[in-house]
Amino acid sequence: MKRALVRLEDLIASFALLVMVLLPLSEIVVRKAFGRGIPGSGPIVQHLTLWVGFLGAAIAARDGKLLALATGTFIPAGRWRRAAGILAAAFGACAATLLAWGGYQMAAAEREVGANIGAGIPTWIAQAVLPIAFVLIAVRLVWRCGVRLQPDLHVGPPRAGPHETDLTVTHPDDRSEQLTAARRGSVWIDRALASLGIAAGALFLRVPSILEGHALWPGYVIVVLAALAGTPLFAILGGMAALLFMHEGVTPGTILIETYSLSVSPTLPAIPLFTLAGFLLAEGHASERLLRVFRAFFGWIPGGTAVVCAVLCSFFTVFTGGSGVTILALGGVLFPALIRDGYREKFALGLLTASGSLGLLLPPALPLILYAVVAQIPIQDIFIGGILPGILLTTMIAGWGVREGIVSKAGRHPFRGSEALASLWQAKWELAMPVMVLVAMFSGLATAVEAAALTALYALVVQAFIHGDLSLTRDLPRAFAECVTIVGGVLIILGVAQGLTSYLVGAQVPSKLIEWAQGNIRSRLAFLLVLNLFLLAVGWLMEIWAALVVVVPIIVPLGAAYAIHPVHLGIIFIANLELGFLTPLVGLNIFLASYRFKRPVLEVCAAALPMMAILGIGVLVITYVPWLTTGLLALLGRG
Repeated sequence: MKRALVRLEDLIASFALLVMVLLPLSEIVVRKAFGRGIPGSGPIVQHLTLWVGFLGAAIAARDGKLLALATGTFIPAGRWRRAAGILAAAFGACAATLLAWGGYQMAAAEREVGANIGAGIPTWIAQAVLPIAFVLIAVRLVWRCGVRLQPDLHVGPPRAGPHETDLTVTHPDDRSEQLTAARRGSVWIDRALASLGIAAGALFLRVPSILEGHALWPGYVIVVLAALAGTPLFAILGGMAALLFMHEGVTPGTILIETYSLSVSPTLPAIPLFTLAGFLLAEGHASERLLRVFRAFFGWIPGGTAVVCAVLCSFFTVFTGGSGVTILALGGVLFPALIRDGYREKFALGLLTASGSLGLLLPPALPLILYAVVAQIPIQDIFIGGILPGILLTTMIAGWGVREGIVSKAGRHPFRGSEALASLWQAKWELAMPVMVLVAMFSGLATAVEAAALTALYALVVQAFIHGDLSLTRDLPRAFAECVTIVGGVLIILGVAQGLTSYLVGAQVPSKLIEWAQGNIRSRLAFLLVLNLFLLAVGWLMEIWAALVVVVPIIVPLGAAYAIHPVHLGIIFIANLELGFLTPLVGLNIFLASYRFKRPVLEVCAAALPMMAILGIGVLVITYVPWLTTGLLALLGRG
């Protein structure tokens, strides 16, 4: 029975994702054939994003894949880790309970209005996924308490892993099929204690005066402790937003209104669709074909294998959207290749740790799309603006690889014209993907969402039918299910972060920051330096997806006040957050590389420091040489 429900849940979410692919593709065909689109197609796809995102989040909670800080794994095993697990689950369940009620309030209000999204589908039915998903998440956080208290970082093929991170690790004691009676009793005690979080949420909703008008500092302390204990990020952001709103007598439904407005943004569906394309590439043998072609063309130069690693990781991250798949899927191939060619192990470890986030500035990387959505600038403009900065950072890391190749006298792969042409021909379909996306968007053939759907279809056809690497019955369902899970883990963070942003805007935080900055920072160059330092701190403290929603609305008015081009500001923002992946101890790349290469976190940090310094210099160049970002825009008449 349980297995059937799991399959049904996966099937519904995967079917919604499949329709998200098919509708935009049909829209292109119908528009070309009849000069008009499919009625209601856009709103239906937008609301399917809502379903994919929040059903995916419920599935992520079921599988222990909700994104969280890595700090919980540094808590010593034993009673302290057990207490941290109970606190994390209880706080998460409490936040999910508050958000579930807010979602119910919004859907109930919409039902009274009687609006529909198109094709006669009532809006409230689309919104009903919000309270359902949050209830499932609350229950599942409690149920998993005591069983899985640490992070399991299995990401990437053959279980194509998370787009950003999968922070759930099985407790060593729980890996056996049979738990001892004592252990079972301990688990039930943990669950009972964690369920107090649901009770606390219900109490706050029933007696809101508990929070109204009282001191906020105890709530802040609990939020910080819960974050350190490993509470999922959505609960930290959503719980903070609920605390702030309810303190002022405002219902949690306000948060969900903002969540809904972001989730049905016209361009947001591009994120799950491009993510699906990345997972389809990961499930096939695309990485092996790309490795062959880059090695054939670059392997002959000093440090050739290191250059190949930087370029390949950058290319792969463009479509996978983050470090999870890149480090974990490619690391097993590239790390041995570097060692075999004579590179120092420390260098190889640092190179792959840093290269895992290269490519986030190159189109159609997902952070670029989301920044455009939040900052309300054309996606095409930020795609163009990211090309030269993205190439710059990749080139700088590759250049350091050349230096290492000379110093360590690493082996090279002689250039052979026949091999270069053969590898190029074999990988031609994968190499054509970025070109296809840009041509589809800039030619007017397709919108950003339609181009994303076209890319997903293209990846499927190439991997399944041209190369035959992807089984439609075995691999495709897994790719859809994993994609839904990761998209859910990301979109739930984006949604609740939008609620927190709404509070900050309502509290006039951006205007107060502008007033302070203009009163204390006279120089535009000085402001850019302060901005870099601020964004580095953000990258250290906050996951990139949350930062995009929470911080961008704050810095956009600041950038305008100092006459910084909006696209330049966006590239500065993403470049700094890319650097944040390498932050010692808590950077995502550090944590994933430690897992993938089975090395202590401190060893990975030491290995990555030179790469962090190089990328830091690159970020400063991007910041103070705006032509890198705006030059192509001006050349194309979009500046």
